[in-house]
Amino acid sequence: MIPKDPVMLLSFVNLKLRDYYGSLEAMCEDLDVPQAEITEKLSGMDYHYDQEKNQFVANR
Repeated sequence: MIPKDPVMLLSFVNLKLRDYYGSLEAMCEDLDVPQAEITEKLSGMDYHYDQEKNQFVANR
């Protein structure tokens, strides 16, 4: 289960991407979580997925 709180979700997702997964798609598939669910929650905090960094980063 993934955290519901957006700040905790950001930390959780970035840790998983950094330490265990090569892409957001692979993580979502493995955890059986819709990618849109994560990206929508984090976009509400002005974060987006940077494929090159394989992390969610703040919009500028």
